Amino acid sequence: MGYTSKLVAAIGLLAQAHFRLSRNFGALHMYTQSLDQSPVNTNESVSGAAVDIHQDAHKQAAFDRIIDADGKIEAQDWMPVAYRKTLVRQISQHAHSEIVGMLPEGNWISRAPSLKRKSILMAKVQDEAGHGLYLYSAAETLGTSRDDMLDALHTGRAKYSSIFNYPTLSWADVGMVGWLVDGAAIMNQVPLCRCTYGPYARAMIRVCKEESFHQRQGYDALLAMMQGSQAQRDMVQESLNRWWWPVLMMFGPPDSDSPNSAQGMRWGIKRISNDDLRQKFIDATVAQAETLGVQLPDPDLKWNETRQHYDFGPINWAEFHDVLAGKGPCNVERLATRVKAHQDGQWVREAATAYAAKQASRQQRLAA
Repeated sequence: MGYTSKLVAAIGLLAQAHFRLSRNFGALHMYTQSLDQSPVNTNESVSGAAVDIHQDAHKQAAFDRIIDADGKIEAQDWMPVAYRKTLVRQISQHAHSEIVGMLPEGNWISRAPSLKRKSILMAKVQDEAGHGLYLYSAAETLGTSRDDMLDALHTGRAKYSSIFNYPTLSWADVGMVGWLVDGAAIMNQVPLCRCTYGPYARAMIRVCKEESFHQRQGYDALLAMMQGSQAQRDMVQESLNRWWWPVLMMFGPPDSDSPNSAQGMRWGIKRISNDDLRQKFIDATVAQAETLGVQLPDPDLKWNETRQHYDFGPINWAEFHDVLAGKGPCNVERLATRVKAHQDGQWVREAATAYAAKQASRQQRLAA
C-alpha cells in the first residue's frame, strides 16, 4: 500500500475510532436514536408462538396509513420484513459506496497541484468517510450489525456504486468526480431526504449539504484548468470523454429493467425513477458544460422541443452489468485495498472499544 492509500486508510480509521467512542457516549443520537430503545419488533413468530394474523393485519394497516400520509417510519415502529430488508440493502450499499468512494480521489492527495487543492481534497475524502459512518449508523437502527455489513462488502456479497470501479488517471479526473459523480449523487440523494424511513432521511440532510460543496469544488477545479494551457483544456475534455457514460449509469438500469423501483416508490423509499433522475441530470449538466467550455461526448445529444428535454444516445448497459459483476477496470483493486485497510485497522477498533469500556466502567464506579 502506497503513501496515499495509507493516508486514505488512516482517515477512515480515525473516523471509525471517533464513531466508536461517540456511539458509546451518545454523540450520534440523531442517527441512531433507536439504539437505546427496546429491540426492534418484526412480524416473525417468537418462541414458536403462532402469528396473530389479526394483529399483523392491524399493524400492516397502521404502517400503510403512515406511508399513504407521507409520514415517517421510525426504527422502533413495526414494519414489513420486505420494507426492512429493502432499507438494509439500500442503506448499507450506500454506505459502502461512500467508503470505497474515498479511494479514487485519495490516490491524488499527495499529487495535488497546490496546497489549496490538497487541503480541499483531504477535507472531501474525510467527508466521505463521515458519510459512510452516518449511513452505517442508520442501517444499524434496522437491526443489522456493522460487522455483518462490512463482511458482506469484503466478501463481495454486497455491491457499491459502479462508478468507483473506474480509475482516476489525471488531476482532471479528480475535478470530474466532483462535478459529475458528486453532481449525479446529489440528484440521486436529495429526494432521499424525504425518504419515509426517518433515520435515513435525517442522515441524508447533512450528506447532501456536504455533497453540494464537493460538486462546487470539482467544477471550480475544472474551470481553473479550462482557463489554463491548451494541454490542461485537452486533459479536461479527455477526462470528460471517459467519465460521461459511466456517470449516466450511476442512476441505475432503465425503469423497464428495474423490478424493485415500483415497490420502493410505493413505500416512499425511492421518490423519483431511474430514468427521470437521469434525464434531470442531463438537462442540468448541458448548460454547465457550455459554461465550462467542454463538449459532452454524445453526438445524439440535442434539445427536444416537444418533450422539453434533451434527447441522448444509447447507454452501454452491457458495460454496466460487467462492472457490477466484478469485471470493471478497478473492481479487484478497490476491494483488495478496502479489505487490507480494514484488517490493518483492527487494532484501532480494539483500542477504541477498550477505551470506551474503561470510561463506562469509571462512570459506573463514580455513580455508585
